Amino acid sequence: MKIFSKTDTGRVRTDNQDAFFAGRIADSAVFAVVCDGMGGANAGNIASEIAVRRISEYIIKSYRKRMDSDDLEKIIRNAISSANIELYDMSVGDAALSGMGTTVVVALVKNDKAVIAHVGDSRVYIINETIKQLTRDHSVVQSLIESGKITPEDAKVHPRKNIITRALGAEEKVAVDSSVINISDGDTLLLCTDGLNNYLDDTDILSVFTENDIADVPDRLVEMANNNGGGDNITVVTLTK
Repeated sequence: MKIFSKTDTGRVRTDNQDAFFAGRIADSAVFAVVCDGMGGANAGNIASEIAVRRISEYIIKSYRKRMDSDDLEKIIRNAISSANIELYDMSVGDAALSGMGTTVVVALVKNDKAVIAHVGDSRVYIINETIKQLTRDHSVVQSLIESGKITPEDAKVHPRKNIITRALGAEEKVAVDSSVINISDGDTLLLCTDGLNNYLDDTDILSVFTENDIADVPDRLVEMANNNGGGDNITVVTLTK
């Protein structure tokens, strides 16, 4: 597995509230965690950094070579729930952190299986000759799309496009969506925050993969998102089998 990544503040924000970790657990297993923080002052930074650290530590500590994909899915869900409790306790215990939270998306690849889990509107795509979104945004605009009230194109400029309906730290308990998929040689998992997909269409993203070496893809995606406005922090992680 090849791992490449990049995070960038963008061209409008003064700080980067995204955080991520990507690495190898064993010869046959790699994983990545991407978070997009929210909250006043430094609260978003704190939420995303703590979530990434706690989830990564939990996965690394709990991982065993003989675990199957069902076992790994349980570990990832537990890791996210554990991070949620910590963030929630911090937010209710410190007025300066009140209202803080973060999205999270996790992907763990072992052999020919990938375990995906997420909360919020950060995304995972699978890319080969085509591009397919594997996560469903927990957001107001996604609900409006599914009800037929707006189109996906409308969602990119909708005044409520940044409002999410689930986040780590927002409530004492959090609902985590997870799944297990097959992954083949040549497939790439792309994890990203909305600073990427709000400024690039799926066809734009796919073209970057088809026209560039995989090592250059994160830099090129961030560059294009910035050229298209760069109105948010941008984080990109690729896991290629």
